[in-house]
Amino acid sequence: MIKNNQTQNIFSLKLPIVIVLLLLTGCKNNEKQTDIPSLENEFQFSWENHTLTIDERVDALVNEMTLDEKISQMLDVCPPIERLNMPLYNWWNEALHGVARNGRATVFPQAIGLGATFDDTLVERIATAISDEARAKYNEAIKINNRSRYAGLTFWSPNVNIFRDPRWGRGQETYGEDPYLTSKIGVSFVKGLQGNNPNYIKAAACAKHYAVHSGPEEFRHEFDAVVSKKDLFETYLPAFKALVQEANVEGVMGAYNRTLGQPCCGSPYLLQDILRNDWGFKGYIVSDCGAISDFHRFHKVTKTPEESAALALINGTNINCGNVYEVLGNALKQGLITETLLDTRLKENLRTRFKLGLFDILGTNPYDAITADVIDSDAHRKLAKEAAQKSIVLLKNKNNLLPLKKDIRTLYVVGPNAASEEVLLGNYYGLTSSTQTILDGIVAKVSAGTSINYKSGVLPYRKNVNPIDWTTGEAGQSDVCVAVMGISALLEGEEGEALASSDKGDRTTLKLPENQINFIKTIKQKSDKPLVLVLTGGSPIAIPELHDIADAILFVWYPGEEGGNAVADVLFGDVSPSGRLPITFPKSESQLPPYEDYNMTGRTYKYMTEEPLYPFGFGLSYTTFQYKKLTIDTNYSVSVEVKNTGKTASEEVIQLYISSPLAGVKDPIYDLKAFQRVKLESGETKKIHFNMNKSTFNQVNENGEPILRDGSYTVYIGGALPSQRSLDLGASASISKQINVN
Repeated sequence: MIKNNQTQNIFSLKLPIVIVLLLLTGCKNNEKQTDIPSLENEFQFSWENHTLTIDERVDALVNEMTLDEKISQMLDVCPPIERLNMPLYNWWNEALHGVARNGRATVFPQAIGLGATFDDTLVERIATAISDEARAKYNEAIKINNRSRYAGLTFWSPNVNIFRDPRWGRGQETYGEDPYLTSKIGVSFVKGLQGNNPNYIKAAACAKHYAVHSGPEEFRHEFDAVVSKKDLFETYLPAFKALVQEANVEGVMGAYNRTLGQPCCGSPYLLQDILRNDWGFKGYIVSDCGAISDFHRFHKVTKTPEESAALALINGTNINCGNVYEVLGNALKQGLITETLLDTRLKENLRTRFKLGLFDILGTNPYDAITADVIDSDAHRKLAKEAAQKSIVLLKNKNNLLPLKKDIRTLYVVGPNAASEEVLLGNYYGLTSSTQTILDGIVAKVSAGTSINYKSGVLPYRKNVNPIDWTTGEAGQSDVCVAVMGISALLEGEEGEALASSDKGDRTTLKLPENQINFIKTIKQKSDKPLVLVLTGGSPIAIPELHDIADAILFVWYPGEEGGNAVADVLFGDVSPSGRLPITFPKSESQLPPYEDYNMTGRTYKYMTEEPLYPFGFGLSYTTFQYKKLTIDTNYSVSVEVKNTGKTASEEVIQLYISSPLAGVKDPIYDLKAFQRVKLESGETKKIHFNMNKSTFNQVNENGEPILRDGSYTVYIGGALPSQRSLDLGASASISKQINVN
């Protein structure tokens, strides 16, 4: 048997296995090959032999385990089994926009901000950086025997639920309201997180929350999401399908709620018929934390923990985040399950741990070589800054107020979010000592001769306790006022996280807090100087009254550790804004259907008929673009010429939408089908290509089936949703062409 310390020391040298065996067995150069012991004999257990297939190793391990040991490995906290050399493992880990809840890590922009980049290539680079840091942190953690929650490699990210209602507090964790955008960004995230090694996965991604899950937070443990087959397959499932079939996502997390009457973590329709059978999913399924206990406590579909455990196990849930699976032994005695079924589900989850190399000798796995110097490195901070820059959305720029000059004479910065680190983070975040607030970024950017004054001015969410106002009048004494307002994860987030929320993380109103609105109005009443409004948030903020009085508006999301520098880069023109809204901003919640209604009628840019405040896909630039010469060939390949007609180099997010012959009747009004991010110098023209095919034009019928409509489709290409509202707000005109598809 190889001693652990001896093995680790030798394999840390990254020597080929044959040389290692020679060293371990003392073989001489003149000894015959037959004198070398077989590799299998060098392991105490056959399942430790990494030259066997994963299925062979899994079978061998499960055959060694007692019933109690098997059950112990079906929960999120898997205790050690010392007699089998199995260390403690905790499945619960987070990496939504950086390694989260586990100490030092690069904090990238919140997921909704990544959606706003419309840049799937960038997101794959970010996820690659995240998984590098994850491996480095894991490698360091096991050296000090830290195998606690959040220190492992099975990450319950990304969240690919559809942000179908802007009141949902967890919408910030998603990539927005569009299934196609969510699919593209999500697939890239999974690929970056899991890596491309043929023998190992760098970190295990998990698609959550499956399925039809997006609030209300208060009722998530008990409600039934009733949806039509059309909405299910057109809106709620495409991203999950893409992650399974295009990215080979390793895990899927079941949601708390019921869908079509069945609890998601025990639904044969969702977990077996669709996920396993139709899509061919081969990974592990985990319950959301506590979701299986919801079966008998809130959903009332079972009467006992044993019945709940059996329902989940039978229908495919491999890991119970919670403790209900502790009664699997009782369920077996009651005849609710069989040990054969238990073995099947256990093997399905153990494969993931083997793919990660968690049972291999140190040095066998190439990712063992990733060291701690990658964590929050200069390269990763630079990447975080790039992502924040590309996520910022310019919503208004009256008289081209922005960009400001760096040698501006006087500048007044005001607002509760200017010096706040909280607004950089969002939720499910990591920690770093290098956060740059928006105030930090502004101060570092301007001339040393510029006079800057800063005051918080107003409390974030309620009236000032002190009635004395020494703040609003100062705006008139400066050349420009930059007011940094908005919300933070204290007001929106998960059920128990948003401490300032009266609705358990959700928002009953989309308005900016009333005290902030009144504060901005007072500034404008006292001053005729230009006002730049910078808004933080992870969901739409309805500001129709402020849109009219602010001269320029930037929406910056929760922009991560480099957010302040990125905002300053845009404010002062080092970077032209190029982010696009991944979700529609209504004028008020009165434009929305009831929050509890999961029907898509009236929701998102696809089905909303009322005029929004800001449309999906919208965002201005410091330059202008012109689209011309749209062509579509017989193979449905599309080309278009895009010209930067302004004086500033900038990136443009080119968006392709289609409308079917039944658009607005049975099908979406518009339907995003492709996008590209392209950089154009002043005066430069580029020819852009999109490769579509006949299936690109498929719509979804009432039975949830793809269908090609008879008649003429319209193809639109532009830098925003091809709506009148986009044009009214200053977007470049789209170009369109009709085509018959047959």
